[in-house]
Amino acid sequence: MPQQTPIPGHRPPSQRVVVLGSYAPSLTKFRGPMLAAMAARGHQVVAAAPAIDAATAAELRGLGVEPVSIEISNASLNPVGMWRSYRALRRLLRARRPDLILSYTIKPVILGALAGRVEGVARIASLITGLGFAFTGENVVGRRRMVRQVAASLYRQAIVRSDIVLFQNRDDQATFRSLGILPEHAGSAVVDGSGVDIEQYALARLPAETSFLMIARLLKDKGIREFAIAANRIRREHPEVRVSLVGYLDPSPDSITPEELETIKAGGIEFLGKLDDVRPAIAGCRVYVLPSYREGTPRSVLEAMAMGRAVITTDAPGCRETVIDGTNGYLVPVQDAEGLYHAMKKFVLDPALAEHMGMESRRIAEQRYDARKVSADILGHLGL
Repeated sequence: MPQQTPIPGHRPPSQRVVVLGSYAPSLTKFRGPMLAAMAARGHQVVAAAPAIDAATAAELRGLGVEPVSIEISNASLNPVGMWRSYRALRRLLRARRPDLILSYTIKPVILGALAGRVEGVARIASLITGLGFAFTGENVVGRRRMVRQVAASLYRQAIVRSDIVLFQNRDDQATFRSLGILPEHAGSAVVDGSGVDIEQYALARLPAETSFLMIARLLKDKGIREFAIAANRIRREHPEVRVSLVGYLDPSPDSITPEELETIKAGGIEFLGKLDDVRPAIAGCRVYVLPSYREGTPRSVLEAMAMGRAVITTDAPGCRETVIDGTNGYLVPVQDAEGLYHAMKKFVLDPALAEHMGMESRRIAEQRYDARKVSADILGHLGL
């Protein structure tokens, strides 16, 4: 589907839209501004995901969106679970007859395209929010290699049935092309992640003392081990520096073990666990750190930027999009604990860096990642 250029003063007619995700809270936390923008333009929007709880449902209704719980198996790409989810989605599409289905994350993208085409949905849009475990690393072997082969095959089937494919960074778009998942003629575009609510994540005063924070699921591919090594070295040399970690153990095969988490905590890193609201944690740090191996667009980095925090992240897909090296933070090589340590040390030796770079982060968040601007861009690509 070619990108539609909006006509000044013209609003597309009301359409029926289904937005499909795999995790109910993400509908409001990550897609809320986009859903609200769809509803505000007069479109009839259904937001579907597994196990939508009462609070999330109420929040969606407050945005003018109808919540619908739908079974999407959490059993990886298990064929039996995928088949049940496929049939459930076909029933939903047959009942609602949408003009457009927009799906994000791997299982909804695959199921949305397959079921949408069979049920005659006029337009199918796939939003690639990151490539995750299967596509991280260059020389992939073992289980990761097998998962990549299966995921790539399923993605190909979905992409060929999609009218528009949206990516959150150009590296993911290039990876899909190099693997033959995204044909050259396919309609695709790159958007700036999901954006961030710059009013909700308002500029916050920096604490007086140098401190670092990382927020992530406790996965090896998030760079948790490199963070621990670099942070422990900083703490040994400068015990007055506070280092905090927000996150939780994940069932992914890439997760660290509970024993490894205990070792990390024993090294002097303050573990805050899983937080429903990360703003107090961000407000309590001077520098935000995310040494991830690959992202779509890292949401936690955008939140930290909006709150005026300097950022240290990796020169990796998705991450490198958020930092202008030396302006609002530093980019370090992937899997380089030594490089991460030296970047952190700069803020210890020159505390004023965090003030200047933090303001640059806020400026970039306002100019590029404001959720209202990002949502308007996405809706433009969808013809809404």
